Amino acid sequence: QVQLVESGGGSVQAGASLRLSCAASGATLDYYAIGWFRQAPGKEREGVSCISSSDGRSFYADSVKGRFTISRDNAKNTVYLEMNSLKPEDTSVYYCAADRRASRAFAACQLRGGHRYFDIWGQGTLVTVSS
Repeated sequence: QVQLVESGGGSVQAGASLRLSCAASGATLDYYAIGWFRQAPGKEREGVSCISSSDGRSFYADSVKGRFTISRDNAKNTVYLEMNSLKPEDTSVYYCAADRRASRAFAACQLRGGHRYFDIWGQGTLVTVSS
């Protein structure tokens, strides 16, 4: 069973950058769709970015398009989320998630409630952006 551990969160000023990492153990991520989701207090969990298992297709929420970049390093069994030009509204707990039903999960990423299609979750890492 895959286990995911996020790291890289922190407190930064608006305009700064952070890189989140999602390291997997227990199995290779090669065949999994991976998603980054975030949830702020009192809000629904939302899909930020996802990457497919095979062809590297990626999805970005409109709110982060052009600022965030998702990538995967299969050799390190790790997925990254590079976050640039951070805004106070990016403040959230960020979670990475994986699902072996990769096509379905990747397609669901952009949907409201799409997080329900991902079975494996990390513990989350807090990102706080101050103005």
